[in-house]
Amino acid sequence: MLAVQSLRNKKMVTILTASVSILILLSLAAVTNNAFKGSHLFTTADDIVFGSKNPTIFVLKYASTSVLLAVSFFFSSLAVSYLMDANFLINAIAKKHEGDCDYELTGTGSFREYTRLVLERGFFMAMIGNRVMCVSVPLLLWMFGPLPVFVSSLGLVWVLYQIDFPAVATISVCK
Repeated sequence: MLAVQSLRNKKMVTILTASVSILILLSLAAVTNNAFKGSHLFTTADDIVFGSKNPTIFVLKYASTSVLLAVSFFFSSLAVSYLMDANFLINAIAKKHEGDCDYELTGTGSFREYTRLVLERGFFMAMIGNRVMCVSVPLLLWMFGPLPVFVSSLGLVWVLYQIDFPAVATISVCK
């Protein structure tokens, strides 16, 4: 039961990541023209706070953020597809005999191995989509200048470190 709930939770997080990345991407596309026209209001020269408003750099900022958000949406969509397939395959394992797996169809010798492979691909694609979206946040803040990029990059390193290397829990035994 816990495995099914964990799979459902991972699917929900992946769907949220895909939805947020496509919404931010569409919002960027909607405000690109207006932001470029109003960019002269922030500063008149290259400023340390707001950064360069050179048209070439401005296009680079929007394009790099848009590409990363589109890649995040793509990998998150693939992850949802793999996780849904894995969900069906997990439910089908109980009805499938051990030796009934066609090697040419699945590329593996057993049905359980194929199910494990699909599940691993789903989790891997979800991780890639999540990481690419995390990397796109500093690029999104790059439009406001170099200082928000620096602060958000430091925050991103700290958050990803906390995710990758969780603190070791100490267990105390009560007597």
